[in-house]
Amino acid sequence: MQIDLNADLGEGFGPYRMGEDEAMMDIVSSANIACGYHAGDPVIMDKTVRLALRKGIDVGAHVGFPDLLGFGRRPIQADPLELAKYVLYQMGALAGIAKAAHARLTHMSFHGALGNMAAASYELAEPLVRAVADFDRDVVISVSTNTQIERAADKLGMRVANTFLADRAYDDAGNLVSRKLDGAVIKDRTAVLARVQQLLEDGTVTTHSGKRLKMTAQSILLHGDTPGAVELARTVRSAIETAGGRVVPLSRLIAP
Repeated sequence: MQIDLNADLGEGFGPYRMGEDEAMMDIVSSANIACGYHAGDPVIMDKTVRLALRKGIDVGAHVGFPDLLGFGRRPIQADPLELAKYVLYQMGALAGIAKAAHARLTHMSFHGALGNMAAASYELAEPLVRAVADFDRDVVISVSTNTQIERAADKLGMRVANTFLADRAYDDAGNLVSRKLDGAVIKDRTAVLARVQQLLEDGTVTTHSGKRLKMTAQSILLHGDTPGAVELARTVRSAIETAGGRVVPLSRLIAP
């Protein structure tokens, strides 16, 4: 068994630091790097890309709403075609920094409220995914299962990597539970580890209501800003390797 282990990184801003990116990059195989809208700035983006390159980690764009104060978790109502330009802008910025470092974007993902809204609405997902396709059809879209993003990617012929969020609860339809609900973010390390082991052993996840749901995943995501994220990532990687699996960068798992 081979699986990618990734994290959202580069989420500081100016002198403000969030997460322990250096330590996380010793554990994960791919990075979703904030592109300056919900977090990050050109200096942090450059530093994160170059660190990923040294560690042999895949570089991905993590795009969201222009909402630094709200960390991209507040919905913004705008025309889908306008939001598609936001996606292009952010991917272009990170791709330019990556090119200067002799790296390339292998994947992308939608952050926070933008991702949640696109996951639920095909009318929003389609122009956003089309923007990714127009930018670079070789970029893999990292996304949770059973979303309108996945449906749009399939229609437009874009490759996807289904991602399991180890520290987020799912509903019975396989969608992420709103952060407003109790138990939406799973902070207990033992509980997160049990979820990963369940996924590895029988390909299922226990939903917020207690049902067992079948789930296919090529990647496991841990949030870099979660307290104790580094130790949790080490525990998850150990669980994968103890089960006989290998942690492999996303670009080596998804066939071109």
